[in-house]
Amino acid sequence: MSAATATDAQAPAKPKSKLMLIIVGVVVLALIGAGAAFFLLKKNAGEDEDDEDYAPAAAQQSSGKPRTPPTFLPMDNMVVNLADQGGNRFVQLGITLQVQDAKTGDELKAYMPTIRSGVLLLISQRTTDEILQIKGKEQLSADIIAEISGVMGYEIDEPEAEGAERKSKRRRAPPNPVQAVLFSSFIVQ
Repeated sequence: MSAATATDAQAPAKPKSKLMLIIVGVVVLALIGAGAAFFLLKKNAGEDEDDEDYAPAAAQQSSGKPRTPPTFLPMDNMVVNLADQGGNRFVQLGITLQVQDAKTGDELKAYMPTIRSGVLLLISQRTTDEILQIKGKEQLSADIIAEISGVMGYEIDEPEAEGAERKSKRRRAPPNPVQAVLFSSFIVQ
C-alpha cells in the first residue's frame, strides 16, 4: 500500500504545483509590466519637467531678467507719393511698431507726430522698384528704426561696411527698445 499511497500523493501534488507555477508566472509578468509602465511614465514626466525648467532658465540667462512680452504700437495708415518720375505712384502703408515694453510705447506716443513725419519723409524718398523688393522693405524697416531711435535718443549700432576689418573695438549700444517695424498693409499703386 505504500506504493499506491505514494502514487496517489504525487498525483494531486502535480496539479497543485503546475497551478502554483502558473500563478507565480502571471504575478511576475504583471510586476514586470507595471515596472515598465512606471519607468516609461516617469521618463516622459521627467522630460516635460526638463523642458519647463529649461525655457525660463534660458530666457533668464540671456538677459538676466525675466522676459516680458513685447508691446505693439500701431501707427495710423499712411498714403505717400513715391519718388518715381512723374510722381503718379504712391504707397499705402500700415505700420505697427514692436517695442520692448508698455513704458516705451507710452514714450513713443508722446513723440508720434515727429516720428510719423520722419517716416513719411523716409518713404517719400523711395522708388517703386526699391519698395517692391524684399531687400528694399528690410532696408526701409531698418531706416524707420534708425529714424525713431534718432528722435527718441536711443543709441544704435552702425552696420559695418562689407569687407572692412575692425580696426578699433567700439562699445556696443544697449538693446534698442524699438525691436521691429511690422508692415500690416503694403499697397503700391
